[in-house]
This record gives sequence, structure tokens and C-alpha cells, in this order.
Amino acid sequence: QVHLVESGGGLVQPGGSLTLSCITSGFAFYTYSMRWYRQAPGKERELVATISGAGGYSEYGDSVKGRFTISRDNAKNTAYLKMNSLKPEDTAVYYCNAVNYNNLGNYWGQGTQVTVSS
Repeated sequence: QVHLVESGGGLVQPGGSLTLSCITSGFAFYTYSMRWYRQAPGKERELVATISGAGGYSEYGDSVKGRFTISRDNAKNTAYLKMNSLKPEDTAVYYCNAVNYNNLGNYWGQGTQVTVSS
């Protein structure tokens, strides 16, 4: 059975940092690209960052470039999102997503809330 469990969200002041984790099980983690999405109230889900299966390629949304870093540990079947210089507009529910373009596997976590406020 596939599981993706996000953690690490919470309340942080503007300018602060958080690191989100996505612990996975039930599929061949290293063969999946991992993505972080976010969705703020009343807004569409936004792709924040992507990392390839081996970790050699990553890509970021314009709104987070230079502030967020996506990474993964294939030995631990875990993906991370390090978020620095957080802004109120980063407030959203953050979701991790696993995608395999060969077998069309597509799995989602339940989300973790990040609130940036003073």
C-alpha cells in the first residue's frame, strides 16, 4: 500500500525557515520524480519544486526560486523542502507528489499547513 506522509509544517514569522519532509512507502521511490505543490485558500494548486529520481535535476517555481530547496534521500525514501526567507504569501497547504512518467504512477500526500504570520 502506498503512503506519502508530509510533516514539518507550522506557524513561522516572516523571514523564518521551515523544512518539510515527505516520508514514503509502498513504491519504488528512486524511480519517481518528487514534487512539492501548495494551495492557498481560494487559489489553484501551484507547483513549487520538482526533483528527479536520482536527485540530479531540480526545478522551482518563480515565486520560490532562491528561497526554497528541494532534496531527497533515496535510502530513506524521503523528500524534503527547505524553505527560507518565508513570506506571508507562502502561506498554504503543502503537498508532496510522486510521479513516474513510465508507469504513470501518481501518488499524493495528505498535505501539511504552513502559515507565515507575525
